[in-house]
Amino acid sequence: MLKKFASYYKPHKKLFLLDMAAAFLVSLCDLVYPMITRNIINIYVPQKMLKHLLIWAAVILGLYLAKCGLNYFIQYKGHVLGVRIQGDMRRDMFHHLQRLPFSFFDENKTGVIMSRLMNDLFDISELAHHGPENLFISTISLIGAFVMLSTINIWLALILFLLIPPVVFFAVKTRKMMQDAFKESRTHVAEVNANVETSVSGIRVSRAYTAETHENARFDEANEGFKRVRGKAYRAMGVFHSGMTLLTDIMYLAVLLAGGLFFYFGKIDAGDFAAFILYTTSFIRPVNNLVMIFEQIQNGMTGFTRFDEIMRIPPEEETGEHAPETVKGNIEFKNVSFHYGEEETGKNIIENMSLRIAAGRTVALVGPSGGGKTTMCHLIPRFYETVEGSITVDGKDIKEYSRYALRKNIGMVAQDVFLFGGTVKENIAYGNLDATDDEIIEAAKRANIHDFIMTLEKGYDTEVGERGVKLSGGQKQRISIARVFLKNPPILILDEATSALDNATEMLIQQSLEQLSKGRTTLVVAHRLSTIKNADEIIVLTADGIAERGNHEQLLAKDGIYAGLYKYQFKQ
Repeated sequence: MLKKFASYYKPHKKLFLLDMAAAFLVSLCDLVYPMITRNIINIYVPQKMLKHLLIWAAVILGLYLAKCGLNYFIQYKGHVLGVRIQGDMRRDMFHHLQRLPFSFFDENKTGVIMSRLMNDLFDISELAHHGPENLFISTISLIGAFVMLSTINIWLALILFLLIPPVVFFAVKTRKMMQDAFKESRTHVAEVNANVETSVSGIRVSRAYTAETHENARFDEANEGFKRVRGKAYRAMGVFHSGMTLLTDIMYLAVLLAGGLFFYFGKIDAGDFAAFILYTTSFIRPVNNLVMIFEQIQNGMTGFTRFDEIMRIPPEEETGEHAPETVKGNIEFKNVSFHYGEEETGKNIIENMSLRIAAGRTVALVGPSGGGKTTMCHLIPRFYETVEGSITVDGKDIKEYSRYALRKNIGMVAQDVFLFGGTVKENIAYGNLDATDDEIIEAAKRANIHDFIMTLEKGYDTEVGERGVKLSGGQKQRISIARVFLKNPPILILDEATSALDNATEMLIQQSLEQLSKGRTTLVVAHRLSTIKNADEIIVLTADGIAERGNHEQLLAKDGIYAGLYKYQFKQ
């Protein structure tokens, strides 16, 4: 995992090396200062060498100014390095999410995914900057300070060095406790985010059902869970920090006592004693720095672990290379069975289904809920894979097509319309991102939404709001239909495409859809039977499979399920 984390430094190697060089020079400055102090106390002051005193005082000032500039570079460019690495990870994760199968999004909450993409990677940015830098500075400072201490008095240096193993042992013992606590904390942060995302998205429903108290209780429960596990994490951190602080204080006390005894018995002079105390401070400071960044390391590596968990999920398997520019649109289901989830927990939603749809024909799927109508629509563009059997387009198994080529030839209008935050024009243009303004307007006209758009203050540049909240259900539906007009695919899938429209608008849209369907393979899912009377074939699906099939007149003549549904809807 460390190797994978380190790989993100490669594109920014130059900036990283400059940051490390600046950190190295800062460490050197800290190591030079005590030696100058030693000479001032032992030589320049006792011998009244004023010129040397002023020169070396100027040298110290120069070191301070140099450190100021170097620290500015480290703080500025070092954080830029961390942000760039964070941005690269976020880019890779977002691109990976775009390729994950639909089953992943069925199983994971949107807020949890957002937390992994944003919160977890923020702490990685801090680790990416401060982690290597502080470790490098601390290592140089520890080694340099020990070498300089040895030149002053090797026995005092060994006393200090012998106190390090207990510090390391304590740090290692408490590390696992901190790591587990912070990982659990991350999980609860994600749950709180998911709760907020769901509640805000459904604010109109909760207000309509006066369920504010219920939503508050749900949030409070998640929030209390977060507070509890965060407290656990801070308790672990408190044990670590207090223990490390005690051990480093004992180190300082031991050196102070030992150095005082050495001075008392004449083993070192005043300058050596002062330099030794300063180097001891230089020795202990990096230890304290390691203590301070340990929480950061835990946060960052916990975030990277959660990032890596997402990156390890296999993307949609690309099994085919067949990539035609266009298809004729002959679709055939051959003994297809399907259920959701990795393992079958009950009866298949689709069981041994066989169906042929000739190119250019319009086939409607009707029947009670749970018959697999929408599922069939999702199987054709390979949103999900069949459990058994196969689906072919133009005689070739859809698994032999590249997903991009297959989906490029399919246009969909779903019952649950989703509009992106942005303008009306941007949402229609989703059907063809290279479309001209004239083509977008033409698609809107064919979807019977152009006149309404022109009544808006900014016309096609009007913001639709989050998920299209500023538009009515029918208006959103017509914009989604305009997308399909703009895409102009050979295969159309209309899953309750006119369900949100009033009768008058539905008739206008239906005429446009019928016009668009000419010469194209169209699969229509509908509960409102008035929209599919003119379909070439109507298939009645139940939980047991295909119950009836034929055109409108044939099915009415059979006086079966379809006739019963039709008479019920039009009994008035």
